[in-house]
Amino acid sequence: MAVKDNLIADETVVFESKKHWMAPIRASLVAAAMFIGGAILYRVSPNWDGFFSFVGSILDLLAIALFIGGLGWIIYNVIEWRTAEFAVTNMRVLREEGLASKRSSTTLLSSLSDVKSNVSFLGDKLGYGDLMLLTQSGSAGEDRFLCITTPMDFRNAVMNEKVADRRDGGMAPAPAAAVAAPAVTAAGASAAAPAGAPAVAPVAAPAVRSMTSTEAAAAIASLADLRDRGAITSEEYEAKKGELLGRM
Repeated sequence: MAVKDNLIADETVVFESKKHWMAPIRASLVAAAMFIGGAILYRVSPNWDGFFSFVGSILDLLAIALFIGGLGWIIYNVIEWRTAEFAVTNMRVLREEGLASKRSSTTLLSSLSDVKSNVSFLGDKLGYGDLMLLTQSGSAGEDRFLCITTPMDFRNAVMNEKVADRRDGGMAPAPAAAVAAPAVTAAGASAAAPAGAPAVAPVAAPAVRSMTSTEAAAAIASLADLRDRGAITSEEYEAKKGELLGRM
């Protein structure tokens, strides 16, 4: 079943991704070893006669089983790579992959707490990586998207929609009110100040510039990248993210 077949009323897809061609290679390392091992075992299997002939027959059967099992596993991984789909909508993050064992997942934007990325040096050059969705239910709600294309764009799309969903749903925390300086009347100022001293005008607190949802999403994505690279701690990331959300 395709991702678009699972959409609900008023739901639209804003970003899509697929599995990278590296995915079947990563998933087929054991299968390739089975395939090669079966071929080698069949090649070197002895042709014994007499009482020990059954040993050669067992080795031949084992070699054929490894060969066919490894080949079938590789074919399965290739088909799975071609059929896997990942999407970000205005309401959810969706995944559809698998053949004999379908793996579908749905994560509501309202329950999503963070998105972590893992992009290796090779993945950065070839355009693939892993993502992990974190929800408010903790480790029980983790969802991993392995070896997908354009992982950073996918993550940014998720965060952008998350910020928009938080704003539209009225869930964003109200920005902290500016602390007003105590009003000083002209008479009070004259009484408090020494005779002949110039009157001092009250200093207004600097206004905090509000941010658009796009600016906030971009800033949060940059902070997530710094956290993933170890430049800042998770606590610093969470504190700054809350501050940015409060400025919308």
